[in-house]
Amino acid sequence: MKKVACICVGAIALTGCSSSGESTDQSSDTLVIYSPNSEGLINATIPAFEEQFGINVELIQAGTGELFKKLESEKGSPVADVMFGGAYTQYASNEELFEPYVSTENENIVEEFQNQTGYSTPYTLDGSVLILNKDLTSDMNIQGYEDLLTEDLKGSIATADPANSSSAFAQLTNILLAKGGYEDEDAWNYVENLFNLIDGKIQSSSSNVYKSVADGEMAVGLSYEDPTVKLLNDQANVEVVYPDEGTVFLPASVAIVKGAQDEENAKKFIDFLLSQEIQDTLGTSTTNRPVRKNAAVSENMKSLDEINVITEDYDYVIEHRDEIVSKYSDIYVKTQSN
Repeated sequence: MKKVACICVGAIALTGCSSSGESTDQSSDTLVIYSPNSEGLINATIPAFEEQFGINVELIQAGTGELFKKLESEKGSPVADVMFGGAYTQYASNEELFEPYVSTENENIVEEFQNQTGYSTPYTLDGSVLILNKDLTSDMNIQGYEDLLTEDLKGSIATADPANSSSAFAQLTNILLAKGGYEDEDAWNYVENLFNLIDGKIQSSSSNVYKSVADGEMAVGLSYEDPTVKLLNDQANVEVVYPDEGTVFLPASVAIVKGAQDEENAKKFIDFLLSQEIQDTLGTSTTNRPVRKNAAVSENMKSLDEINVITEDYDYVIEHRDEIVSKYSDIYVKTQSN
């Protein structure tokens, strides 16, 4: 397979990349992709795309927020053709940066995750899960959120800070939805009871959550599917639980940059990401859950058909994020004063 031309950019390098795009006249056998994605996901997709279509990809990697700022700065004279990665919320807040496109593969996607915006296309999913240390929970039957409310777990439940961690915030909104709704009083009472048991032990990052469970420092973690399935693949002494009350899966998206110089190649890339071949590859050779109906998954990734999937109200969460965080913060302060 061809080697991907990859440029990792920092804040200083972004300015130089922007100016160089103004004089570039790309031919029909090139494609410029901006992506925050992991090497595993990149290697499972881009080389195969290059080989199949004879298209040379220039890959520019940086953090999601950094790349969206770069797209904003390049409006009117875009360098990139495709933005490959990032959450629904980031695309919904920057609609003006993207060209309308609905893939020819859209009808083959799980219905809840089909392209609804007309411009951003989900290609993988990541869900909120519970990760258990098998030794520390061997005498417990933890199947969902309600099973966490036991004094036996006080101080042994790991979570990151929903005010600062995207995965912890996703877990918070998953809990609220699963327990009755974002504004439901009983759901918020559950959050308060849970954080009383967490007992102020907030992890410094989302990665510390699942690592602390795998290392036996904590019994249970409020985590997400991708890294926890990797732990299973690596034969760590953990169990991954999809809560009985329901699991929210959030899509990672891809879109064509407005004014893209190689728009037709960009469409080919999006269709390719959703193809049966690539979705099966993602499900079996990476820990990224495919979004295509009936796509193959590894033995450590539970089938969607076996999971109680509940659907986030994305627009509500975007609009009320600050309100949700503020309410959580009040609860956290309250639990610390008890």
